Amino acid sequence: MHCWPPSYIASPGYALRQLPLIVSPDTVLRWHRELLRRRRAKASRPKRPGRPRTVRSIRALVLRLARENPSWGYRRIHGELASLGIKVAAGTVWNILKEHGIDPAPERDHTNWAAFLHSQAQAILTADFFETKTLNGATLYVLAVIEHATRRVRILGATAHPTAVWVTQLARNMVMDLQAAGINAKFLIRDRDGRYPASFDTVLQAEGVKVIQTGVRMPRMNAIMERWVRSCRNELLDRTLIWNQTHLLHALREYETFYNEHRPHRTLASAAPLHPLPEPITEPDQLTHLHIHRRDHLGGLLHEYRHAA
Repeated sequence: MHCWPPSYIASPGYALRQLPLIVSPDTVLRWHRELLRRRRAKASRPKRPGRPRTVRSIRALVLRLARENPSWGYRRIHGELASLGIKVAAGTVWNILKEHGIDPAPERDHTNWAAFLHSQAQAILTADFFETKTLNGATLYVLAVIEHATRRVRILGATAHPTAVWVTQLARNMVMDLQAAGINAKFLIRDRDGRYPASFDTVLQAEGVKVIQTGVRMPRMNAIMERWVRSCRNELLDRTLIWNQTHLLHALREYETFYNEHRPHRTLASAAPLHPLPEPITEPDQLTHLHIHRRDHLGGLLHEYRHAA
């Protein structure tokens, strides 16, 4: 271990003089002068603010327009903003879309199945077969149709033998009911069940209704109808002992009326397909004294609540 002499430790100037320097004192002083000059120049330079960030509401609107209009590019969105009196540069719109990972219009201009169903809901019907068992073990087949926009369901019929003639006649009956109700359907979605004869599609196509078959093992393409079938099973068929075909049709008609005229639907903001929501109660006295009556369907299986007259 090397020990420094006490005199060396006590004289720092001596230690600095002994350090080998690779630059001259003039160089060190020049560096010091340049450093001071840069600091003075930076302090005297006027501060110019950069471009302010786009207002959050405008950014949200740009993203909304791009989401709701997949075929619109940044120039089209910029034009729409200008028509609304919102002044923003086209490059700013492009930057907003890029920051959020939104592809250019040609790469996102495609219609998925969910968007198609939503945009064409007013003209779409869906049909489906489902089956149930009677007390003696016989199988009965039911054909139902539901409207996408209103969620109104129609029980077309039930039988133990769904022949081609029977199914075709149900198609004719459905077309006449739709015409009487003033419903202008353009599409009918159904699965690839072999119970649908070619004449079923022919009857519909003759009335301008295009039949769309769902993909193989793709129940989501007919999700609204599948959801109604599950509701019918949970609320009716799984809780009822079906005696025969006549009893089944009676129960289904009762459930159809209850479903269309009273049952709340989340998609319709808790309204029924055939009845809009009443005006909300705002009077405190009316809320304090509520007189609600219950009406039973199918022997108390289904309950309907209404204000007393």
